[in-house]
Amino acid sequence: MPGHHAVDFFEIPVLDMAGAKAFYSAAFGWTFKDWGVEYADIQGAGLTGGLRLVQAPPTTGGPLVIIYSDDLGASERAVTAAGATIVSRHEFPGGRRFHFVDPSGCELAVWTKA
Repeated sequence: MPGHHAVDFFEIPVLDMAGAKAFYSAAFGWTFKDWGVEYADIQGAGLTGGLRLVQAPPTTGGPLVIIYSDDLGASERAVTAAGATIVSRHEFPGGRRFHFVDPSGCELAVWTKA
């Protein structure tokens, strides 16, 4: 389990899954574990991550950094107090998370176990 507020996971939105896997494999030697046609875990990147198939180019400008929290409520309060805007909250199997936009306009997320 990662430490409190440690960077825990990153996702890279891609328009072409096969092309993206070929690129990252050639560029960095990464391998992948497919979870259907729309998602592939990245293996060998040094930080856990994945490729996520999207239908249109990302509007937030790049990869989504997801940070782990021991206390999601406290983290959300700290993020907003520091000047970020919460843009979404949701649950998923095994946990829940919120996304925020920092003062520079970058979107990140914070998650915790269920």
